[in-house]
Amino acid sequence: MDNLLIAIEQLIPVELLINLTIISLVSFFASLIIIPVILVHLPHDYFDIRIARHWLKDRHPFLRILGVIVKNILGSVFVIVGFIMLFLPGQGILTMLIGLSLLDFPKKRELEIKIIERPSVLKMINTLRRKYNKLPLTLS
Repeated sequence: MDNLLIAIEQLIPVELLINLTIISLVSFFASLIIIPVILVHLPHDYFDIRIARHWLKDRHPFLRILGVIVKNILGSVFVIVGFIMLFLPGQGILTMLIGLSLLDFPKKRELEIKIIERPSVLKMINTLRRKYNKLPLTLS
């Protein structure tokens, strides 16, 4: 075991390992708080592709453009952190799903549906929503 630790320390500086551990722990605990809050507050028909979604539709064009830019940057961060959480502690798939829902790209809704319709993911989300007296998510 000591040989393995020595080999790792030769490849990766100890400071980097400490920083990665701190980032992993912070993102893990943040995901435990943020992800459930977002999932509980989503409208039950959010993933229904028959219902059009327009973000900041009735706002000034400048605010809408600024909002879309900020939303996409935040979505990118969530996707990257979610991907990292697939290998480190955290709710990787749910974090990536939140990130994808913030991003704007073609066929986004179809990709969201493919992720959310996985039985284990949908069951976990609907169990959480039921706990807070929210309707279960409906899919198209």
